[in-house]
Amino acid sequence: MGRVSGKLALVTGAAQGLGAAHAHLLAQEGARVLLTDINGDGAAAQAEAINAEFGAGTAFAMRHDVTSADDWDAAIAMAADKLGGLSVLVNNAGVGVRGDIETCTLEDWHRGFAINVDSVFLGCQKALPLLKDNQPGSIINISSIAGLIASHTMPGYNASKAAVWMLTKSVALYCAKRGWDIRCNSVHPTFVDTPILDGISKNAGIEKDVVMGKLARQIPLGRVGEPIDIAQGVLYLASDESRFMTGAELKLDGGISAM
Repeated sequence: MGRVSGKLALVTGAAQGLGAAHAHLLAQEGARVLLTDINGDGAAAQAEAINAEFGAGTAFAMRHDVTSADDWDAAIAMAADKLGGLSVLVNNAGVGVRGDIETCTLEDWHRGFAINVDSVFLGCQKALPLLKDNQPGSIINISSIAGLIASHTMPGYNASKAAVWMLTKSVALYCAKRGWDIRCNSVHPTFVDTPILDGISKNAGIEKDVVMGKLARQIPLGRVGEPIDIAQGVLYLASDESRFMTGAELKLDGGISAM
């Protein structure tokens, strides 16, 4: 317990799924957390649940469009006001990008890059002043195993998540070159049981159990991941246990990348 005691964390996309799991585990281990999401009510509900479990003032929430520079300014200002600073940034918000190379529209391509990549660029850029004042700091960018391994069905998602992977390395080297104790690493999950899978099941008109079974058969460990599996990796990167890890990728993929 207390692995991130005293840490001040901002988690994007925290209204549900992975972001909610990251925020809850960080709070459980001693951090104070600002949860942000385009779904402001959902983020507020998660923060309320965290405060009910761990005490008032542990978590705060706000509506946040991660593609907006102005919204990022507001989020950083709220972190300074409510948390008293920032030592951990989890760039978690992201979306899937529909279509193969022939059917993906330019509109969907641009939307995917705006949410998956522009948000990470803005988050890193806008958070650095607070992170510099609260060293040691950690930036954790949620990419995907799809950023390392391609599929013929999702060029937009592959490309955007690969961009997050390489942007992470650039930010890590930038901070290191300046002598700042600010790490920057990427996390690469495979299929995880989040509301995104519910949407896939609904859109395909297939029962979720069938979808889960098909996905599990692609994973050497034989199961789809759970949000806590990814949150545990984020907790490690947020903690001082990872003080010598930067510019690296943490694969949480059930063995897919070993094939």
